[in-house]
Amino acid sequence: MKYLQDINSPDDLKKLSIEQLGEVCADLREFIIEQLSHNPGHFASSLGTVELTVALHYLYNTPYDRLVWDVGHQAYSHKILTGRRDRFVTNRKLGGLSGFTNPAESEYDTFIAGHASTSISAALGMAVAASLRNEEDRHVVAVIGDGSMTGGLAFEGLNNACSQPNNLLIILNDNNMSIDHNVGGLQDYLVKLTTSAKYNKVRYDVYQGFKRRNLISEKDKNRVLRFNNSIKALITKEQNLFEGFNIRYFGPVDGHDLRGLIRILSNIKEMKGPKLLHIKTVKGKGYKPAERSATEWHAPGLFNKKTGERIVKKDLNQPQLYQDVFGHTLVEMAKQNDSIVGVTPAMPTGCSMIYLMEELPGRAFDVGIAEAHAVTFSAGMAREGMIPFCNIYSSFMQRAYDQVIHDVALQKLKVIMCLDRAGLVGPDGPTHHGVFDLAYLRPIPNLVISAPYNEHELRNLMYTAVYANDGPFVIRYPRGQGQLTDWKNVPKIVPVGKGRKLREGTDIALLSIGAIGNNAARAIEQAEKKGISVAHYDMVFLKPIDEELLKEVATRYHAVITVENGVVNGGLGSAVSEFLSDNHYHDVRLHRIGIGDAFVTHGSIGELQHMTGIDEDGILKQIIELFHKNREDPPAKELSAESKECAKMEHIN
Repeated sequence: MKYLQDINSPDDLKKLSIEQLGEVCADLREFIIEQLSHNPGHFASSLGTVELTVALHYLYNTPYDRLVWDVGHQAYSHKILTGRRDRFVTNRKLGGLSGFTNPAESEYDTFIAGHASTSISAALGMAVAASLRNEEDRHVVAVIGDGSMTGGLAFEGLNNACSQPNNLLIILNDNNMSIDHNVGGLQDYLVKLTTSAKYNKVRYDVYQGFKRRNLISEKDKNRVLRFNNSIKALITKEQNLFEGFNIRYFGPVDGHDLRGLIRILSNIKEMKGPKLLHIKTVKGKGYKPAERSATEWHAPGLFNKKTGERIVKKDLNQPQLYQDVFGHTLVEMAKQNDSIVGVTPAMPTGCSMIYLMEELPGRAFDVGIAEAHAVTFSAGMAREGMIPFCNIYSSFMQRAYDQVIHDVALQKLKVIMCLDRAGLVGPDGPTHHGVFDLAYLRPIPNLVISAPYNEHELRNLMYTAVYANDGPFVIRYPRGQGQLTDWKNVPKIVPVGKGRKLREGTDIALLSIGAIGNNAARAIEQAEKKGISVAHYDMVFLKPIDEELLKEVATRYHAVITVENGVVNGGLGSAVSEFLSDNHYHDVRLHRIGIGDAFVTHGSIGELQHMTGIDEDGILKQIIELFHKNREDPPAKELSAESKECAKMEHIN
């Protein structure tokens, strides 16, 4: 690396010539490729924004000027240039750098960016705040990818941007993943003209002259702007929706032409009012394998940087991923039932709905980054008799909460909501952990909420949702490998709302829900070796919860443990606590194991489960502690109603 090792802040960039900045871009790409080849992360997106990142930090006075990145996938260069180069080796590791922007990590990170489509709204808020504080010299820039433009929040921000006093600059990073524009000679000429400082000074002076003479008002200005946009569209034979929002549009321009980017950004930097610069980039730029297959190289894992060969450990004796079991089972079911369809918001590969798209392309729908739409779209199909499997990552389903309540549950529509990546997910950290779903879904009427113990149970629940239930059905399951190598069982319908006993025991009853129960099972085996007998119940369903099973447990045991891969407040433990209280089982000592009242950092799943006490060792420790506490200080036996009445009569006599 020729220059990168000497750049510790954007101030160091400003000392270099434009030719030297080009070398910095080459250094950045080399550094990212080297680092991510052995420490996996989001690869292709950050390679595509190298020149843009250098140009922004070269021209703007960061961190005083605000750069708001939409999803941190594209911000690795930003992190490296802002004093975190030497720590980048810790990216996405426990105790290391976050894979996304985070103000707690650096003053250069203006906003947490783990979910898409937030940048315009957040940046607009910052721009309006600058205006209210008379900080006219503070610039605010939002960088949003074309994929994020499918999110409804982005359009809400655009709609509001033209009605608030602000000088926001929105940069649309278009890497051909969803938006396409023609780039030709006439278009290049118009970009140079409309971004020219002289042109815009004349334009502004003419407007001010008309305004002083009361020949034009703010309302008239918007009409003229729309007229100008119409003329531009007529000449270029192109239209774009941004001009319909009365936002000045510039582009498209080459996002890898560093000199051109610096010139254009310099020209439009001081323009008043909201504006949008449309740049064309190549996802994975500078690394041929990633350029050829951007989706595959979004987050490729380990790879050989010289050959481009991805290092994938294949072991036929290893269990399948839960995602693949879902994907293959969905294909199997769709071939048997013409009413079954699949819906996913931009995650067909991640959730394995790609298998249905390949086998039955007309029956699977990728709706883009639009979770709320995905749920209501599914509800619309369900209303007409289809059976949609709507697969959304647990963390992203939070964005469609109103739609689950209003459009699905209220109408009792048969939408099967599969929440992938439920529980702790690992290196993506707190923006992606799917730990809230059990708690936020449990209060909603008409929902069935379930979680499979293993791959066989996942298949059973998918069939049960279709053939034994007439309303909305939730199935949550974790990221990664399951438990079984022979995952393809003959599916069976299971009774809705019924749990099952996995193991007999006499000292303690442990109730678990979902795949985290396998950690509990291993802990129970270790407890048995220490002379502690623990009964194990797999609840299967959080809602409706198996009250007969809970009555059996409350009657037989004075010590009960609940285990869940989710927040402890509001989930299984809370449901059991409510049952015991409502039914006056006051002599049962309940201990809840789950995620505490704090956001969990990033790290490997094993590290995070250990940190939160839901791994085998953590559960075993709680079993031992509860066992000894129960022996030393047994709960007071609550008298039955008959005993209380007898005692009352004896007292009277």
